[in-house]
Amino acid sequence: MNSPYSKYFDIDEATTYLTTPGSGLLSRETKQWRTQRDQAFHESNTSLREQQGAMLDSCRNTLEQFFNCPRGNVFLSSCFSFAFNALLAGLPKHYKVLLLDNDYPSVNFPTIISGFEHSFVNMDEQLEANILDAMATFRPNVLILSIVQYISGLKIDLSFIQELKHQHPDLLIIGDGTQFLGTDLFDFNSSGFDAVLSSGYKWLMAGFGNGFILLNDRLKEILYADIQRNYSYLDNQWMNKSVVQLCFEPGHLDTLAHGTLQQSLLQLEQWGYAETVLYTQNLVTQARAELVSRGLLLDLIINRRPQSNIFNIQIDPKNFQLLMDEGIKCFPRGSGIRVGFHLYNDHADLEKLLYIIDTKVN
Repeated sequence: MNSPYSKYFDIDEATTYLTTPGSGLLSRETKQWRTQRDQAFHESNTSLREQQGAMLDSCRNTLEQFFNCPRGNVFLSSCFSFAFNALLAGLPKHYKVLLLDNDYPSVNFPTIISGFEHSFVNMDEQLEANILDAMATFRPNVLILSIVQYISGLKIDLSFIQELKHQHPDLLIIGDGTQFLGTDLFDFNSSGFDAVLSSGYKWLMAGFGNGFILLNDRLKEILYADIQRNYSYLDNQWMNKSVVQLCFEPGHLDTLAHGTLQQSLLQLEQWGYAETVLYTQNLVTQARAELVSRGLLLDLIINRRPQSNIFNIQIDPKNFQLLMDEGIKCFPRGSGIRVGFHLYNDHADLEKLLYIIDTKVN
């Protein structure tokens, strides 16, 4: 089955692009918008600079609607890491934080060096049970995790997050959505997460320099609470911005970068986002079956049902250059080689990958 979406992307015929977990492709239409916008912005007679605030507000509104986040609770950032560090700085310092062992370094490292008392959950096929055990013994105030793991592709059971929140309503649950958003439907309001942060350059296909934060009302009140209580506006200097907005958005934001994010979301809506998800998930199901039959996936993936768009194929990472020479865009990670299937991929891409593994990989 050919992808109904690949026609919107400029993909060389000799290239099988399976490295969206590293960086997603921009559609042809999005690239054209960027070119025209950038050229117009740098004209001396443009009014686009004066429209910066309205442009960013429009991007926030699109994000609110796309992910069903409360109005006024979306904040923009240059990337996940900047936003996440700002969030950590606003949490009460006495909070105890539960992390996943070997989670993304930009999740765990800033949390640890921020000085929070923390503990780790073992990341295996019993991840959800391990989290429940840690809840009973460590009693954290906050759980922080990547929704999809960047090396293995392990995906947290999203229904578990909802149930965990139901059982522990005082627990703050914070998710890194960078390897998840754009691959599945996601309703933030009903998700159980108090915050989800993401960059836009992977599965959202929005290029670099943009990211965002989705917050619920409770966490919005907790962040920088002491400052919020004592904050007074200084002669309207900050144009009525809240403390939380000032901390997440302390300087000028790039309207080209965030405009690109908005354009990508609008295009997903135009294509029918639910249809793109269904198409990609069907392809992922096929890929999983083929890779499992060859014994090429990690046990912690084989023994779990939630499946992300990422696979870590258990072949020697030394085969990376062979795959690249054959036109397979991928990346060595951990004990294997990481690939990912997105809406511009199709069954022919999967067949080419499997053929090379079956016939040329040592």
